[in-house]
Amino acid sequence: MATAERPAESEQSSGPASGRLMQIGEAAERVRLSIRTIRHYEEAGLVVPSARSEGGFRLYTDADLDRLVVVRRMKPLGFTLEEMRALLAVLDALDTATGRDHDELLDRLNLFHSTATARVTALRDQLAMAEEFAATLHSRLDQHRGG
Repeated sequence: MATAERPAESEQSSGPASGRLMQIGEAAERVRLSIRTIRHYEEAGLVVPSARSEGGFRLYTDADLDRLVVVRRMKPLGFTLEEMRALLAVLDALDTATGRDHDELLDRLNLFHSTATARVTALRDQLAMAEEFAATLHSRLDQHRGG
């Protein structure tokens, strides 16, 4: 996968060596998702464990965790599972594409960037309205408490 987004230090537990396989519980802890959510994303085709243990346990690599972090960051912006799959496909292909294919992938990535930026702006606007509402309620409380 293209070097999409490495989990921030706060999203990783300390010290696992790069390339080390980890079970789903450790993966969930490192990317701050529940085991159930990771299984759901696997069922949706967003992430596939890189390996399975002899006992059948899912095993994840840092690259798998990168994918999960991308998905986790897309979720609050309202991207659908289909859109998540599409972005991950772009990121997967970007490093190896050349010529026209590379240019088309960049165009698609730019569209995702524009969409994400617009959604962040909309969320900021909603937050500002919510803060105004909370301030109004606080003023009313003060007014009626005599403070």
